[in-house]
Amino acid sequence: MKTGKRVRRREAREMKNEKEICFITCVNDEAWYEESLLYLKHLVLPSGMTAAYLPVRGASSMAAGYNRAMEQSDAKYKVYLHQDTFAVNHHLVRDLLRLFADPVIGMVGVIGCRSLPASGIWWDGRRTYGRVLHACEAESVVDSELQEPHGLYVPVEAADGLFLATQYDIPWREDLFTGFHLYDTSQCLEFKRRDYKTVVPNQTAGFWCIHCPVEKPLDPKYKGYQKIFLEEYGAELSPEE
Repeated sequence: MKTGKRVRRREAREMKNEKEICFITCVNDEAWYEESLLYLKHLVLPSGMTAAYLPVRGASSMAAGYNRAMEQSDAKYKVYLHQDTFAVNHHLVRDLLRLFADPVIGMVGVIGCRSLPASGIWWDGRRTYGRVLHACEAESVVDSELQEPHGLYVPVEAADGLFLATQYDIPWREDLFTGFHLYDTSQCLEFKRRDYKTVVPNQTAGFWCIHCPVEKPLDPKYKGYQKIFLEEYGAELSPEE
């Protein structure tokens, strides 16, 4: 079984454009996306690298939208980010390539948890890592700084979907997550099933992203997706005591 995985990994690398990074966003608010795009277009690209920007409009779910974009792009490196996420680390691409030099690292997030709790909700985890500047309102800016990795990064079991970068194309589970919740934690476990790590980088020098979510009550549909998540992945979780 492991031999088969190594073959699939090699084929995936050979089939993709290693000199391109594609930024993918599901869009339903053009003003937010235009602002996000402005930040992306000001990132410094390493020599020889090119960037593509792929908005997905009218997606029935995050997973469906991301699958559609994944199939359209032949870029080896893809960044899936929310329309209200602003990439402020000018050397983001360089820093991602450094992490992805390790072929076992499949995905990079900016905030997440070391081990998922029994609830499957990453922020309930005992050890949470990462840093994001949250700007929910004009006069309410919060530096959400959790634990920082002691080294270049820390492996996590799950990372938040506001920003997820990948170097391998693994289908998002649109068959299970038909809305806008838990698609991200699911994808982390899909990478784990294939023996790839998800990691959160050290951001001591400065946060990578600003996130501007609108504060609102928890969607009633969330509990339904939580149940689906636990039915699919619950047996694979090892909550920390």
